[in-house]
Amino acid sequence: MSPAATPMPDACLLHFADEQAQATRLAQAAGLPLRAIERHRFPDGELRLRLPVDAAGALPPGGVLLRSLHQPNEKLVELLLAARTARGLGVRHLTLVAPYLGYMRQDMAFEPGQVVSQRVVGDFLASLFDAVITVDPHLHRVSRLAQAVPVRQAVALSGAGPLADLIAQRRPGALLVGPDGESAQWIAQAAARHGFDHAVCTKLRRGDRDVAIELPALNARGRAVVLLDDMASTGRTLALAARLLRDAGAASVDVAVTHALFAGDALQALHDAGVGEVWSTDCIPHASNAVPMAPALGQAIRGVLQAIG
Repeated sequence: MSPAATPMPDACLLHFADEQAQATRLAQAAGLPLRAIERHRFPDGELRLRLPVDAAGALPPGGVLLRSLHQPNEKLVELLLAARTARGLGVRHLTLVAPYLGYMRQDMAFEPGQVVSQRVVGDFLASLFDAVITVDPHLHRVSRLAQAVPVRQAVALSGAGPLADLIAQRRPGALLVGPDGESAQWIAQAAARHGFDHAVCTKLRRGDRDVAIELPALNARGRAVVLLDDMASTGRTLALAARLLRDAGAASVDVAVTHALFAGDALQALHDAGVGEVWSTDCIPHASNAVPMAPALGQAIRGVLQAIG
C-alpha cells in the first residue's frame, strides 16, 4: 500500500458538504479518514454547526479542515465556529487547507482609514489554526505566506508547475505571456519547467474594470500563445492582452490560471476577445478545471502532520 493510501493515526480531514468532491480527492491523497461537518442555517441567517465526533464525543488530536476561501465572508464565520469548537473536542493541532486564500490582495492602506484586510484576516486565521496550506496566495509586498498569516507552519504551493505540464501537452512549444508584472513569478516558474519562451505585459490599472495593457517586445506571429496568471476575476486584463496578441498575429491564444474566480461575464469576455481554451486548477470548482491539486495538497498535509510527530 502506498504512503498516500495509508491512513495516518490520530488525524482526520474535516469538510463541509458543498466541498464533498474536493474533500474526497484530498482525503485519498493525504491518506486521512474523511468526516463531514453538519451545517444548518436558521431562518434569520445564523449558522448551527455540528462537528463529527466519535462515540466518546471527541475528535482526534490531529485535525485538518478543508475550506477554500472564495466567496469568503460567511466561510470565515464557519472557520471561527468550527476551529474553536474542535479545540474543545480534543484537537491539539489544527491545519487549515484553503486552496484559495481570500482577502490577501489588500496588503497596505492606500488611503487614510483603509482596512488592510490581509493583516486582519491573516491574524484572525493565525488565532484559530496552527498551520495553513494554500496555493498561489495573492501576495505582493510580502514575500512569504508566514508574513501574511503568522502561523507556525505556513505552506504555499503553486499551480504554475502543474499548469505548465498541461500546457506542454496541449500546446507544445507555446509562448507564455503574463498579463502584468505581478504574474512574472508564475511565468518564470512555468517557463523554466519546460523551456517555454516567455514574456510579461505592462499593466496600468485605473479601477477594478478599467485597465490598459502594453505588450512586451515579442514576436507572437504564428505562435500558440498561452496567457498564464494566478487568478482570473473580471477577466478584463486577460481579455485586453488576448486582443493585443491576436492583433499581433498570434495563431491562437489560450488562458491558464490557478484560481478560476470568473466573476459575472468574465469567461464570456475572454472568449469574445479571441481566447480559445481556458484551463484552471481545481482550487476553485469551475467548468474550466483541468489540473487537480489534491496530490500536491495531500503531500503537504502529510508533511505538516509528520512534522508535529
